[in-house]
Amino acid sequence: MMISGPRYNVYSDYLRKKYGEKVYKLPVSLPVTCPNRDGECGHDGCVFCGEIGAGYENLPAWLSVSDQLAANKAHIAPKYKARKFIPYFQNFSNTYLPVDELRQHIVAACQDDIVAIALATRPDCINECYLEMLASVRDEYGIDISIELGLQTVNYHTLAKINRGHTLAEFIDATQRVKRWSMDVCAHLILNLPWDDMADVIESAKIMSALAVNQVKLHALYIVKGTVMADWYQRGEITLISKEEYIERVVAFLEYLHPGIVIQRLIGRAPKTNTLFTNWQTGWWKIREAIEKQLVERDTWQGKKCIYLNGSAVRKFL
Repeated sequence: MMISGPRYNVYSDYLRKKYGEKVYKLPVSLPVTCPNRDGECGHDGCVFCGEIGAGYENLPAWLSVSDQLAANKAHIAPKYKARKFIPYFQNFSNTYLPVDELRQHIVAACQDDIVAIALATRPDCINECYLEMLASVRDEYGIDISIELGLQTVNYHTLAKINRGHTLAEFIDATQRVKRWSMDVCAHLILNLPWDDMADVIESAKIMSALAVNQVKLHALYIVKGTVMADWYQRGEITLISKEEYIERVVAFLEYLHPGIVIQRLIGRAPKTNTLFTNWQTGWWKIREAIEKQLVERDTWQGKKCIYLNGSAVRKFL
C-alpha cells in the first residue's frame, strides 16, 4: 500500500478540514472538583492524580471564563495568527456541577471566534439532562460540542487498582448517550498502566472502534509527586515499561483502531517539576516522531488490522 502523508488520522488536519483553517484549543478552568474526591464515590481520587488535576497550564479557576479566554487569546492569536478557537474545559470533572451553572459557563464561552467547545469529564458525570442542555446551547449558538471522557483503560481490574471509581460499563453508557445527542466523544487512554499488557492495549482499540468514538487522546503515565502512585513508585511496588515498549503499544493500538477515529495526540506532557517520571525524560515530540518513524518502517497505518467488526467470521459466505 502506497501512503503519502500521515499514517494516522491527525487532529490538526481534521480541524483544518472541518473549519477551513487552523483551530487552537484554549484551556479553561472551572471551580469544580470530582466525585472521586468529594465523597460521592470516593475521597482520595485516582491514584495517579495530583492535587491540581491535569491543568498544569491553566489559569486560576476563580477567573471568569471570559477573562481566561481573553488572556489565552492574547497569547495565542498573535503568536500563531489564530482566528478560530475551541475552549477546552479541562481540569477535573467539568459536568460535575448543577446544570444551570454549567450552562452559564458554556454560554460565556460562545463567542464569535469560537467554533466548538470541549468538555473533559468522567463517564459517571454524563446525564441526559446535561446532554439536553448542551444540545440546546449547541443549536442556539451554532457551535459544536465535544465530550472528552477519561477512561484510561478498558481493563476493569486495573480501573479498580487505580481507584477510578467507575468501571467500563459507565464509559460505554456515557459514550452511547453522548452520541445519541450527535456530539463527539473523545476517549482518554493511558497505554502503560503497570497492570496492563499488549492485550489490553489492543482490546482498548477494539472497544473504541466498536463504540465508534470520534476521537482518542493517548497518554503515557506520569508519576506525579505527592500521589499514592508516587509512593508505590518510590517503594518499588510498581514498574513502568520502557519507552520502546510504549512505542510498540501505540503502533499496535493504531493498527487495530478504526481509521475514521481522529487521534488528538499520541503522547501527553507534564512539567518535570511536578513529576517523578515523565515520558522517560524525553521530549514528547521525540516520542511522537519515533512512533511515526515506526509506522513508516513497518509499512503500517491506523486501521490496518481493523478487520474484526461486522461479523468477521461470516464474511466468507458473503
